[in-house]
Amino acid sequence: MFDKNYKITDKTVWTGRTDSEDNYDAFRWHQCINIIDLKRNDLIAYTGKLGFAFIGFCCDEGVRINGGRTGAEKGPEYIRKELAKLPCNFSQKVKLFDVGDILCTDCTLSESQELLSEAVQRVLDLNLFPIVLGGGHEVAFGNYSGILNYLLQENKQPSIGIVNFDAHFDLRPYEKGASSGTMFRQIADICSERKLKYSYLCIGVQKHSNTIDLFKTADRLGAKYILAKDMVSTDNWKFIEEIDDFIKSTDHIYVTICSDVFSTAYAPGVSASQPLGLDPEGVLKFVKYILRSNKVVSFDIAEVSPRFDQDNITANLAAVLIFSVVNTLCELNGLSIGGI
Repeated sequence: MFDKNYKITDKTVWTGRTDSEDNYDAFRWHQCINIIDLKRNDLIAYTGKLGFAFIGFCCDEGVRINGGRTGAEKGPEYIRKELAKLPCNFSQKVKLFDVGDILCTDCTLSESQELLSEAVQRVLDLNLFPIVLGGGHEVAFGNYSGILNYLLQENKQPSIGIVNFDAHFDLRPYEKGASSGTMFRQIADICSERKLKYSYLCIGVQKHSNTIDLFKTADRLGAKYILAKDMVSTDNWKFIEEIDDFIKSTDHIYVTICSDVFSTAYAPGVSASQPLGLDPEGVLKFVKYILRSNKVVSFDIAEVSPRFDQDNITANLAAVLIFSVVNTLCELNGLSIGGI
């Protein structure tokens, strides 16, 4: 299954300050991470109440094909380094696992996405919540495919809603090949072929980053979207009703964040910088609200590009967002002892 382009995480990546060896209240994430080799055939499903699995997607081939600035393939390593420093604001009953990296070496983009799909499905089969670390935003196609394949095991007509925090629709045509700008159109076509409902909400769309044709494509496909300019100029909570309607219309939700949704002031290390992007605090309110629906089955963050980062600001932002995802889900399960 994972004979090619899969690598177990080096435990030394998970290092940081150690305040205590035995007082859990002083622990940080690097002290409680568990490394898993997905190549093993003897792995059994997690029986605890809540477990998270980090998957690295070390690929930005889609960004290259899309004509963007490459460098996001190094994102997982730098995000892990920031995650390692975080405090354990959750019960000892919560478990953190690192299941390794999917690489894009001597293979096609679609092959690496297929391997990610298998990894996500395996993680879900192990009763763990997948958190995928990108990588280019082509990570979304692999993550979604894994979720779909997992749900198809029990339901031939699964209802999956996609919430994408992104400056771009990523609905471009792909006759000449898939890229980091085509995933949600590819997913729309899969839904059409399988006679599944296509549910897509894109939050933070920038008018200057999308052609008129892309807006027309979004409307034709029935995609929902919230413009970045509206989020900046009005009270964000006015959009809650729209998000509520979207949540109610689907059984499962997949949340994906492209780091270029944020202003360059907060996220300089991205594939496509956004000087007029969003404030992370505003995005975080929406993410937490969606998580509290108890419908979210997977999460990823994409296009953290260390090559263009400054003082690891963007990688740190990604880690803080993941920290909030983990702690919000812990709160929902009565397993949180603090956090943001």
